[in-house]
Amino acid sequence: MQNNHSTEMFPAARFIKEIGRGKDGARSLSREDAQSLYAAMLDGRVSDLEMGAILLAMRIKGESVEEIAGFLAAAEASFIPLQVNDTTSTYAPIVIPSYNGSRHMANLTPLLALLLAREGVPTLMHGVIHDHGRVTSAEIFAALNHPASLSIGDAELCFAQSQPAFMPISVLAPEMARLLAMRSILGVRNSTHTLVKIMQPFSSPALRLTSYTHPEYLTMLRSYFLTTAAADRGDIFLMRGTEGETVASAKRAQQIDWFHEGTETLLVPKQTIADEIPDLPEDRDASTTARWISDVLKGNIPVPSSIAIQVTQCLEVCKALKIRHNRSLVVDEEHILKGTKPG
Repeated sequence: MQNNHSTEMFPAARFIKEIGRGKDGARSLSREDAQSLYAAMLDGRVSDLEMGAILLAMRIKGESVEEIAGFLAAAEASFIPLQVNDTTSTYAPIVIPSYNGSRHMANLTPLLALLLAREGVPTLMHGVIHDHGRVTSAEIFAALNHPASLSIGDAELCFAQSQPAFMPISVLAPEMARLLAMRSILGVRNSTHTLVKIMQPFSSPALRLTSYTHPEYLTMLRSYFLTTAAADRGDIFLMRGTEGETVASAKRAQQIDWFHEGTETLLVPKQTIADEIPDLPEDRDASTTARWISDVLKGNIPVPSSIAIQVTQCLEVCKALKIRHNRSLVVDEEHILKGTKPG
């Protein structure tokens, strides 16, 4: 649901004092303080001067697990969650963030989303429309004549029609989009760039495909995904991004770790080079990539084996996650009828 905080300006000095002492001297905020601070930032209740100080301080210090948990709680409370009809799919929904696009190779993230959706998985991709010097998933979807979902109703209609829904972040979470845009002012990324890659926009448990680009984030994300807060929201696949995207590389397999119910499992080991390089688009531009994806969907070109494996893994986990969710609903209903509490 939307935040309904006061419009009174938020005094951020005491938080800046803690996080602004440099990489070695800074102290991390508690989860509660991090949530309050980020909620105020989303609400526009932090002055421009304090906002710049906070974003740069966090950039230098790096986020702790407690801070990322608090930030994420505030972020997910700032927009209306999506829902899926529990009776129409045997799969839990899947979330695919797409914020990097491609600079050197074809961006095949839309292919992954299309393959999953046609199997009946409620598939949500969210991201930016344009990124200078990169080919975004939004641009490839446009070349495929697949319009963006500009409302929750549009996205839910896509789910019902076994089509992936692409929602611009400006539509899905406009307050977060405003903080993302701070990059053009400050010249560096901020915590929101991490949050959009790990948030879970559904009201029910979902599988999140997440990636990291800088090794220092791997330890923090692993620790966060093992927390109860993360486990309660569904399962996670964590991988080194393919140019920052969460689609498996067709040229070599990245390590993928699966987080489920508070445990971590190695799903795919790291591969130095693919056994066989598949037939890939000749260029990385949106129109060429879209034509190639269309040929793959028609069966004229085989799906790259690494992506085919990724689709199979997603289907298996989404089906198991849906079964677990249905069982928990039954248990909750039984306890409600008996007037007792689960556990």
